[in-house]
Amino acid sequence: MSDLSEKPGERQFYVSTIEKIDPPEGTSGENWYEYTIGEGSSAIKGKRSGSLKSVRLHAEEFAENLNRRAALGYSAYAARRTQK
Repeated sequence: MSDLSEKPGERQFYVSTIEKIDPPEGTSGENWYEYTIGEGSSAIKGKRSGSLKSVRLHAEEFAENLNRRAALGYSAYAARRTQK
């Protein structure tokens, strides 16, 4: 993962928590985690199965992707536009 330098006054997304949880209803497997990606007063929560290491990597890459999109001037919350 690359180091994203923060510009003055620019907020960055970061992984704030990762916690082991029970499997969501209707799923199987033992290793489920809920992660939270924060930015200021905003929070994005996600759930993923796998090892703690793999879930942490996924969440960190997700946060990094949001930071890249925001740096390019795209809304980090808007869906990506696809070409037709």
